[in-house]
Amino acid sequence: MCASLAGIGEPMQVEPEKARDDQEAAKAAIPSAVLFICGMNSIRSPIAETLARSLLPSTVYIASAGVEKGEPDHFVDEVLAEIGLKRISALPKTFDELEDHYFDLIITLSPKAHHMALELTRTTSVHVEYWPTPDPTLVRGRRSQILDAYRDVREHLRRHIQERFGQPF
Repeated sequence: MCASLAGIGEPMQVEPEKARDDQEAAKAAIPSAVLFICGMNSIRSPIAETLARSLLPSTVYIASAGVEKGEPDHFVDEVLAEIGLKRISALPKTFDELEDHYFDLIITLSPKAHHMALELTRTTSVHVEYWPTPDPTLVRGRRSQILDAYRDVREHLRRHIQERFGQPF
């Protein structure tokens, strides 16, 4: 028997470490176009878009949208300014209002956004990821407590972006 044919028909052994490394490499691959979607494109997705634009290469197209159109939230501007960033778009927009609808990766930040993204992509090969992100508008209290909730969202999204794309910051 030819040595190159030995083992044909036998199950291939894959080392668990190698398989895990391959999965991590695929996960860390940076797509060419990323969309962040939340409920109203007022808080979570604009923060994620701004953070991602500051961390990922400029060759990556990054956008954000909402299931519905909300109103700009001034606390978003404040927590972004704390880390030297400024919101990209002052006005919230829906998915239908985006200039481009082609994305390699859609990251959803709320259950409603995730449901919409799955419906939109059911016949396409777009990868959809769900990053459950708390809604800081549910926090009541003093201004400092509300700002802390927005900071928590900012840091939560920063950690997710770092873990997903492997970007140090």
